[in-house]
Amino acid sequence: MEATKDSHFDAIEAVRRFSRFYTRRLDLLDKGLLKSEFSLTEARVLYELAHRDELTSTELQRALGLDAGYLSRILKKFQARGLLTRETSPVDARRNLLTLAPAGSEAYEPLNQASQKQVTAMLAGLAPDEVRELVRCMDSIERLLGERAPSPVPYVLRPHHVGDLGWIVHRHGVLYAQEYGWDETFEAFVADVAANFIKNFDPKRENCWVAEREGHVVGAACLVRQSDAVAKLRLLYVEPEARALGIGRRLTDECIRFARLKGYTKLALWTNDVLLAAIHIYQSAGFKLIAQEPHHSFGKDLVGQHWELDL
Repeated sequence: MEATKDSHFDAIEAVRRFSRFYTRRLDLLDKGLLKSEFSLTEARVLYELAHRDELTSTELQRALGLDAGYLSRILKKFQARGLLTRETSPVDARRNLLTLAPAGSEAYEPLNQASQKQVTAMLAGLAPDEVRELVRCMDSIERLLGERAPSPVPYVLRPHHVGDLGWIVHRHGVLYAQEYGWDETFEAFVADVAANFIKNFDPKRENCWVAEREGHVVGAACLVRQSDAVAKLRLLYVEPEARALGIGRRLTDECIRFARLKGYTKLALWTNDVLLAAIHIYQSAGFKLIAQEPHHSFGKDLVGQHWELDL
C-alpha cells in the first residue's frame, strides 16, 4: 500500500513538473500571449470563434470550461472593440450567434502566425523520428486524460516495420518482469528469437503481424518456418490496456490462416503454464497440449508446454 501511495505521489509530481515545463516553454506565463495584447484565455476564445460557425456563448463556455461570468466579460470586451458580432438565430430567436467581425479576424491572424512560428522553431532541432515520437506522446496524453474521443476503429493489423521487433523485445521484457517477475534473461531469450526471425526472414513462408491502436503498438505475433510441414507461432504479446479488444485471439487466428494458406500441415508453439490467458486462446483455437516439462528459467521454476494444431 505504501508503495502505491509513493507511486501515486510520483505521478502527481511528474504531471505538475511537465505542466511547469510546458507553460514556461510556450511562454504562457507572459501577460500577453505570444507578445500580443491578448491573454491566453482571450486568445483561446478568438481561436474558437475563428474555427467554429454559429457558436453560442453557452456552447463556447462548454467547449472551454470557463466560468460564465468570466466568459461574458471577455465577449463584451471583444464586442466593444468591434472584434465580435452577435446575431439572433434565424431559426431560434432564443439563440444569439457569435461571429468574428473582420477586425476580429485581423486580430486573430497574427496570433495564429506567431503560434505556428513558435512551434516550428521548437521542432526545428528534432529529427523526423523524434517529431513522430513527440506527436505519439502528445496523442497518448490526450487519450489518457480524456481530451479526445476514442478512435471508432479499435485497432489495425499491419506488417512489421523497421524497429518493431526491437520494440516487441523491449515490451516482452518489461511486461513479463512486471506481471510474472521474470528476470532479464527472458528479454535476452526473446531478443534471440527476434534476431533469428529478422536474419532468416522468408516473406514467402513467414510473417509478423503488429497490432496498432491510435499510432501505438499494442500487440504482435510472428509465424516462423520450422520445416516444410511445420510452422511455429512465436512472440505473441498484447499490451494490458488492449487485452479486452480480442487482439490476442485475432493474432492467433491470423497465424493459423497464414499457415494454412502457405501449405503447412502443423502449427506448433512453446509456452509456460503460468500464461493462463494465452493458453486459453490456444485451447479455444484448437491447439492440443503435446508435452510439458519443468524447468528453471528466467529466474523462476516453470513448467514449459508444447502445443500443436493440425491444419
